[in-house]
Amino acid sequence: MSQRGVADLHLHTDFSDGWPSPEDVVDRVALRTRLNVIAITDHDTIEGALYAAEHAAKRRGPRRVHVIVGEEVSSRDGHIVGLFLAQRVRPGMSAAATVHAIHEQGGLAIAAHPFWRTQRQARGRLVHGVGWLAGELEFDAIEVENSTPGFYLFNQMAHRLAEATGAAVVGNSDAHILDAIGRAHTSFQGTTPEALRHAIVTAATRAHRSRYRPLGLVRYAAWGFNHQRYSLEVSAAQ
Repeated sequence: MSQRGVADLHLHTDFSDGWPSPEDVVDRVALRTRLNVIAITDHDTIEGALYAAEHAAKRRGPRRVHVIVGEEVSSRDGHIVGLFLAQRVRPGMSAAATVHAIHEQGGLAIAAHPFWRTQRQARGRLVHGVGWLAGELEFDAIEVENSTPGFYLFNQMAHRLAEATGAAVVGNSDAHILDAIGRAHTSFQGTTPEALRHAIVTAATRAHRSRYRPLGLVRYAAWGFNHQRYSLEVSAAQ
């Protein structure tokens, strides 16, 4: 039987609202985690993912890190993670059109934190998940474990929806700081992006989550405070 791999498919860098650079993320994964596959999914851009993939390909060391080019797309109906992308997916479309655009280029569409709701806005749009559309549209998987502090209830609702629909499940950290990487993750048979893709398509993945260390929670709180202030400044400028 082949080795069982571990993936984190929802990571942010300083190409959107994360703190670490793409290079820092790759190095952290290689040196401090057991992740085999990651996806960089900055908001509405694939630039950070391209830099991360290039750095991972050039990096030398005992552990190889596979980087999937992804994007967290701000659809009109909520956030959607696209994986295995060759081009940026335009934000602002409906959820259905966004899923279609991801599939058109051979990518996979993930319903990110589908039941998360907030009144915070970014670029004039509310920031939230797609809600019940996660079970109605042609998503390839539902994110049922998201390690953002305070997401327990949202995760439980996503679990129930996935159970009811038989959808593939994934666990992702939604990391914006290095401490968060891998706190939620997806396990699958194999260790490569191709094996991961097959596991998602055949609904053979498992979702997992682990606790934060106290220092990690402090750092996440610091990021949250800084991000809230940044969002207010952006909204005021608009």
